[in-house]
Amino acid sequence: MEKKLTKKYGLLTAIAMVVGIVVGSGVFFKAQNILNATDGDMPLGILAWLIGGAVMIVCAYCFATMATKYEKVNGLVDYAEAACGKKYAYMTGWFMTMIYYPCITSVLAWLSARYTLEVFGMMEPTSGTCLALAGLYLCAIYAMNALSPIIAGKFQVSATVIKLIPLTLMAVAGTIYGLTVKPDGASQALLIQNFATAKGGNTDILFGSVVATAFAYEGWIVATAINAELKDAKKNLPRALTLGTAIVMCVYIAYYIGVAGGATVETLRNDGATTAFTNIFGSVLGTILKVFIAISCLGTLNGLMLGCTRGIYSLAARNEGPKPKVFSELDPTTNMPTNSAIVGLLLCAAWLFYFFAANLASLFVANYDASSANGFIKLIGTLNAETNTISVNWFGFDSSEIPIVTLYAMYIPIFFKMMKFKEFSPFKRIVMPIFAIIGSIFMVFAAVYAHKWGVAFYLIVFAVIMLWGKAVMNPKEN
Repeated sequence: MEKKLTKKYGLLTAIAMVVGIVVGSGVFFKAQNILNATDGDMPLGILAWLIGGAVMIVCAYCFATMATKYEKVNGLVDYAEAACGKKYAYMTGWFMTMIYYPCITSVLAWLSARYTLEVFGMMEPTSGTCLALAGLYLCAIYAMNALSPIIAGKFQVSATVIKLIPLTLMAVAGTIYGLTVKPDGASQALLIQNFATAKGGNTDILFGSVVATAFAYEGWIVATAINAELKDAKKNLPRALTLGTAIVMCVYIAYYIGVAGGATVETLRNDGATTAFTNIFGSVLGTILKVFIAISCLGTLNGLMLGCTRGIYSLAARNEGPKPKVFSELDPTTNMPTNSAIVGLLLCAAWLFYFFAANLASLFVANYDASSANGFIKLIGTLNAETNTISVNWFGFDSSEIPIVTLYAMYIPIFFKMMKFKEFSPFKRIVMPIFAIIGSIFMVFAAVYAHKWGVAFYLIVFAVIMLWGKAVMNPKEN
């Protein structure tokens, strides 16, 4: 008798997964990025968060509509197959398995390790210790998901609640503090004074600030990976996607306003959001904040690992990809695709190594004699003569961002095909997909705008991996 994934997750877990995956470490620092991008214009910054959140919600709404009709193993792959056919669905699943899931999962493992070390006063994000701890976190989260998926689901809920505590605390306390405290010599309360920095709105500045929000909002699509394991998925997955993304946007905006109430715009731009925490709650909270950030990253890592462990399985379940019989096997005890999970872990480890090698490339020329920089160094980047470090221009790419935008590019054909589904209302079938297409195109343009030559190198790697996937699409042995 064929074994199938059992219904083990409820609506609360699904919502927690959406919120938990999207709300990661980035939210604690994006406030400073947005302030810099908007030149300290607080109203413009809130508008940027609204636009970025709107793109996320519109895309999530479209997939939520698709979820009411399709319920199989891997949500996005199911939707791609229904809209664009089996070949497109397979290539989408192959991309997510080989690039998307392991790339962002490995980065979250590194972030978890980095902030854990900072709790103990070890500011070593590029050290071997950080790399080793990141690998340890990958293995630990993998083991929890592979051996006890129910515990992993409960951890996801707990981590989501924990990470929302400092965000909610700052949103409430920061707003109150900002409305009641006046800076020395000021006639207005701090928050009102900060909002008075509005400069009338510049479209170029707005574009740059929305780009800064784009990656903070990513991750919600991963929740579709458990639609076959979600109780009453046709009702609960749409609810989770819609409610979860709306909650994320509200939390981000509330936190942004709260941070603005804790310090002047100039201070926040120079020193970051932790200054607001220190001003309101004292210096002890600085360490506590790092603990919350580490837990936040681990919660996000856990949610992403759920998708990683099911990557190859989602293809094998369709009798596609390499050795489908091997990778479609489920463990009789845990009801988990163990072979698929092992491949997911190995891919995460490989991409973690790449992230260190490509994105922390300053180690390559540490203590290097700038006067003797050879042609290879000049080819891959720009050497800083003062710090003896290199900034990679194109011989490498940011594996934490570009793969995410690639997924938005893959959404576009799905949204176009969705317009042909007559069973949906005109609003769901035409209006929302059009907005989703516009938002997805914007994300692609933003990536090219921000990464330039890095995109060119990424496309080479992307093409090689996708051609490999096409070569193993139809297995000879079933």
